[in-house]
Amino acid sequence: MNDPERRVRDRLLAAHAGPLAATIERADAVAASWDGPVTRREQVVEPLRAVLERAGLLERYPPMLVDAAEVLCSTLPASPVAAPPYVTVTSRGPVLRATLSEGRLVVRIDVFAVERDPVRYVRRGRRPADVLHVERR
Repeated sequence: MNDPERRVRDRLLAAHAGPLAATIERADAVAASWDGPVTRREQVVEPLRAVLERAGLLERYPPMLVDAAEVLCSTLPASPVAAPPYVTVTSRGPVLRATLSEGRLVVRIDVFAVERDPVRYVRRGRRPADVLHVERR
């Protein structure tokens, strides 16, 4: 991770610790509902999106992109919304994306991981610092 990405990550951890921790709690609830190994993407995405939406968390992700752009001394071409292309829910967790003048910014909240032998989804990360990833492309 380069210095600008580290600065963005530090800002998000400091300013958005609440939504990050709440995302982890919702992922715990999804994983607790599983009856055995989960091997299909939709078994993760659909329930995770539903609990994030019910908790109002999807609406709390766009301000994270605004803060990230500010740290990078950049602006977003439009106000981000809690829907694609800005916010999506993947099988690993929420992904926030923005196109900035200097390239693409991607913020991932990886609350799930894929194990390969045997293939299955598992919970990962118990603290915001464990699940937050920032990269510029």
